[in-house]
Amino acid sequence: MSDERHQNLAVIGHVDHGKSTMVGRLLYETGSVPEHVIEQHKEEAEEKGKGGFEFAYVMDNLAEERERGVTIDIAHQEFSTDEYDFTIVDCPGHRDFVKNMITGASQADNAVLVVAADDGVAPQTREHVFLSRTLGIDELIVAVNKMDIVDYDESKYNAVVSDVRDLFAQVGFDAEGATFIATSAFEGDNVADQSENTPWYDGPTLLEALNDLPQPSPPTDAPLRLPIQDVYTISGIGTVPVGRIETGIMNTGDNVSFQPSDVGGEVKTIEMHHEEVPKAEPGDNVGFNVRGIGKDDIRRGDVCGPADDPPTVAETFTAQVVVMQHPSVITAGYTPVFHAHTAQVACTIESIDKKMDPSSGETQEENPDFIQSGDAAVVTVRPQKPLSIEPSSEIPELGSFAVRDMGQTIAAGKVLDVNEA
Repeated sequence: MSDERHQNLAVIGHVDHGKSTMVGRLLYETGSVPEHVIEQHKEEAEEKGKGGFEFAYVMDNLAEERERGVTIDIAHQEFSTDEYDFTIVDCPGHRDFVKNMITGASQADNAVLVVAADDGVAPQTREHVFLSRTLGIDELIVAVNKMDIVDYDESKYNAVVSDVRDLFAQVGFDAEGATFIATSAFEGDNVADQSENTPWYDGPTLLEALNDLPQPSPPTDAPLRLPIQDVYTISGIGTVPVGRIETGIMNTGDNVSFQPSDVGGEVKTIEMHHEEVPKAEPGDNVGFNVRGIGKDDIRRGDVCGPADDPPTVAETFTAQVVVMQHPSVITAGYTPVFHAHTAQVACTIESIDKKMDPSSGETQEENPDFIQSGDAAVVTVRPQKPLSIEPSSEIPELGSFAVRDMGQTIAAGKVLDVNEA
């Protein structure tokens, strides 16, 4: 798989708008899931009285397999079009999606927003669009899905397009340039082939729109940054940290540093898909062994980088945050848990420096007393224990985070500036 042709694609949208079915359909239409597997799921779905869920089943079975497997390479769903090899970074569960999307466990280059024609813009539609914008996704392809349920009614399609355009305008996405596609993931309309059911629709199919996406530039010129997901002990090798390279390149023989644990050593071996490799690049999921590092020296949430350009550890940092949902108000002194890449650290909001207009970024108020749902603000944050994080202008892959409290994602943000510890 050539790097130039690789894209990470998020599939986003409100629960029950057909995301899983759309992903299953894409995998099927591109030959990534063989026909007999779909047939098998179809029988299984019908036995359970859930006929029509066969494509969603493909996804769920992959999810279960992922749950069970603790192998080094983390299974992603992949499919190829004429132009690109795509890795889908969607996590079916909404909360996981929000967390994974923000923590860069899956930094998507582009996204497909699925909006059901019969339901239109729903709360999570708004939230996911808002998040995509905050997290630097540049381009959204909108699949107006479930057209079969509304009898392929053009006026229903136009109404959804109009509502989504309004939403885009509110959060600063290009509303006019966005691609809208009338689809039925379940029936396959306009996913791979133009549908006879929508004679009034003359735009591209979903696969054509994916082929037309701009090429992302791989972050190989940035320094190595590899957030650690897990640390294993593997007999015959020793301690094996595992993670996905976000930026830079790792070679065997490199001297690396783990922060904030502040230990380091020489990379002895790098393994990918159960094979030893001499080097690994952005997007690669690797397990590697570092001379002299024991299992208790490093932990999930550490970031590995070059010894001569180690990952930044923050004493405090300023960040731009968007509050998505909070039952009351957020004031200075509030200490929720920040999820940044693979780290989860309680952090105190020391000060709210200014409140901004979420759609334009203009300052509305300096040093406000509080912020609440729907507000965007610049805040100063103090981690309660060491946290490695980078300014998003320098290493965007390690510059975004989610803020969680009370079992929900309450805010998302990106790091503007780090005051090093």
